[in-house]
Amino acid sequence: METFLAVAKHSSIRRAAAQLHITEAAVSAAVAYIEKQLGAKLIAKSGRGVALTEAGRIYAEYCRSILGLMTEAQAAVRRAETGRLRLGAVSTAGEYLLLRPLASFRDRFPDIEVGLSIHPRDTLFLELRHHEADLVIAGRPPRDAGLVVRARRASQLVVVGRAGRHLDPRTATWLLRGEGSGTRETTLNLLDRWQIRPPALTLGTHGAVLAAAREGLGVTLIHSDAVDGDVAAGRLEVLPMEGTPLDRPWHVVTTRTPTPAARLFVAHITDRERVGAAAFES
Repeated sequence: METFLAVAKHSSIRRAAAQLHITEAAVSAAVAYIEKQLGAKLIAKSGRGVALTEAGRIYAEYCRSILGLMTEAQAAVRRAETGRLRLGAVSTAGEYLLLRPLASFRDRFPDIEVGLSIHPRDTLFLELRHHEADLVIAGRPPRDAGLVVRARRASQLVVVGRAGRHLDPRTATWLLRGEGSGTRETTLNLLDRWQIRPPALTLGTHGAVLAAAREGLGVTLIHSDAVDGDVAAGRLEVLPMEGTPLDRPWHVVTTRTPTPAARLFVAHITDRERVGAAAFES
């Protein structure tokens, strides 16, 4: 399954072989064996590489879940204090909310192996559903995704621009995050509600959007947690727009069967005595 997922990830037998440090012949033989066992064609030639067939896409989804569950099962049978914790967070939460409680968690449980990945919201929840992550901090999870919200923390989305530039959000350039971002989706919905079509500039990452706003390249919708310091320092100012600020709390999300280490982290991040103002509410 790992070999097939490497082929699916790279759309290439050669690159999959390089990742796995085996020969191309071994990769091809492994995929052919799986196809024979399943009685279905999983890949097809596409240009210089390969592409998944519909059967291949379905099989890849199951492979991700199975391998994720295997890793989760290994963590579940260990003592929680010596387990493994795979955290995921959107960039704003990862940079402005998570690091302080994560540091105190590491001090408290030094034997837990912790990994942190920063991705757009949609990617994170997909990883969680495939058991490739144990706990995610992001916006609200999709309905009917089989995920459970364990804790919340209040937050607001505000429109900001460079202080002193007197930018009009109805005509200024809007700075957008990349595809898959919940904030981008909310921004586009707001522009539709306001019935305006201002120029837009997609910068992809949270850091790039924030830096562009500081330089006066435009305005953006962003979590107040990320700009409180800039507003206080006079680098950015909150701009009034109808319907804002928007209440958009942060959510701590797991599967229905969280690992012992994930349960420990939820208990830690909701302990106000240990994490102070960064605490979530269970």
